[in-house]
Amino acid sequence: MRMDGSRVAVALRWDPEEGGAPRVTAKGRGVLAARIVELARAHGIPVREDPALLGLLERLAAGAPIPVAAFAAVAEIMVHLYRLDARLAAGRRAVDAPGSGR
Repeated sequence: MRMDGSRVAVALRWDPEEGGAPRVTAKGRGVLAARIVELARAHGIPVREDPALLGLLERLAAGAPIPVAAFAAVAEIMVHLYRLDARLAAGRRAVDAPGSGR
């Protein structure tokens, strides 16, 4: 959400096998922004609010790679996601372990 209260959302995708920078996969305002966030949450994709980063990314066209100026902020988000994914995977391994009751 922007400082003026308008809803804006930008979705990014990065495929390590393809290499290169993350790309904008979707963006929208108002109802479309709400739908992007709703779909992300429904699919277990973390949502982050970062007005400064949003201001930079909302100017990009869908399919465009993120600019170098956004690399540090996006890398910080990705590190958080990788750590979260590792914790979730560890939790699943613990639940699936013999003697775990499952």
